[in-house]
Amino acid sequence: MNQDTVCTLVPYFDVPADKVDEFKALGKRFVERTRSEPGCVHYAFSFSGCTAHCREGYDNAEAILHHLDNVGALLQEALAIAYLIKLEVHAPAAEIAKLRDPLTAMKPQYFVLEEGGIRR
Repeated sequence: MNQDTVCTLVPYFDVPADKVDEFKALGKRFVERTRSEPGCVHYAFSFSGCTAHCREGYDNAEAILHHLDNVGALLQEALAIAYLIKLEVHAPAAEIAKLRDPLTAMKPQYFVLEEGGIRR
């Protein structure tokens, strides 16, 4: 088995009740924009009432940065109708080091991936 080195972004959004359908439509645009990105392992939205979560994983920090550049305009649209509750980054320490400066404005909480995990 291979060691798991996938980097994940874990954003949660608070969406006003009257904007949930609009946010879901925007989520579909995010998915389409992301579909052909190199290094994207998985990408989808899930909802619990008015809380939206984007489940996203990438091969490395560079793929995360490419993604954020690719969806930058869409993210601004999302933030115009919803509030980013929190953002977590789960990744190996070496990948987190590459993300700290570029993600400073988003104020993520970083979780360092322990060595020894598996990925199938």
